[in-house]
Amino acid sequence: MSKKYKLSFNSPVILTFVFICFAALIAGYITGGFTTTALFSIYRSSFRSPFTYIRFIGHVFGHAGFSHFINNMMMILVVGPLLEERYGSKRIIEIIIITAIITGVVHFLFFPRYALLGASGVVFAFIILSSITDIREGEIPITLILVAALYLGQQIYDGLFVADNVSNLTHIIGGIIGGIIGMNSKQK
Repeated sequence: MSKKYKLSFNSPVILTFVFICFAALIAGYITGGFTTTALFSIYRSSFRSPFTYIRFIGHVFGHAGFSHFINNMMMILVVGPLLEERYGSKRIIEIIIITAIITGVVHFLFFPRYALLGASGVVFAFIILSSITDIREGEIPITLILVAALYLGQQIYDGLFVADNVSNLTHIIGGIIGGIIGMNSKQK
């Protein structure tokens, strides 16, 4: 007897997110970066432009290149489906949108000379959220403390002492969002 296997669209929000990010990356390559700048990066621009508001969410779909895309998507594909199963698709959409808007607004207001793009804020929200998935009332999981210390501590260190093009503040904000949502969420 042979078993038949079929493909399963097991995590619709996470898979759709990855496909949108991939489409944004390909569009950026095809247009020589135009779509990445116009739709998938957040930077200081006029409030009169409707694209400014699109970019407050769109920046999480854009990536600077294939390596940047792969690094973010690998972690999202590892952690995201488990979180979507645990919290539900609607809650995962909320986390992505909340993270996008908050990191976009903070970047827009405080870093007017630089563009921000990528899903790393979402990645860090998911990382911290994953360490809280079995939280019980009145308890703080040791895994949360260790993950926060290691991941967020590294971002604070890098932000202070390493000169690179990484938005460590976005990582920290994403992690805080994941922690707050996790501490206040009920699983589906």
